[in-house]
Amino acid sequence: MNVALVAHDAKKKLMQNFCVAYRGILSKHALYATGTTGRLIEEVTNLTVHKFLAGPLGGEQQLGAQIEQNMIDLVIFLRDPLTQKEHEPNVDYVVKLCDTHNIPLATNLASAELMVKALDRGDMEWREVFR
Repeated sequence: MNVALVAHDAKKKLMQNFCVAYRGILSKHALYATGTTGRLIEEVTNLTVHKFLAGPLGGEQQLGAQIEQNMIDLVIFLRDPLTQKEHEPNVDYVVKLCDTHNIPLATNLASAELMVKALDRGDMEWREVFR
């Protein structure tokens, strides 16, 4: 499965911790991330992450193109609903694309944990039919 990982600045440390905790599961899948988030994940997990550009430099659009082409099976976008900055990726854009193309999306730690455990159990295998 192709898993996209994105995090607002205030959630990047949480994303690192999440990836460390679920490294065993994530290592079995292809990981994609916006530039800075991907680099930070690689630093703490030694996982291989395909890195798009940084969000404000076009990484969000690159991720969107992958979603539109049905190349992403799951998006984990840890967002900061209280202090989002102008330069951070627009969660509304990603939500709209995921809803349009029927891609599972987690936007907080609780839903991310449910999704990654479902991924491990094989509950996401239905995505294979869509590709």
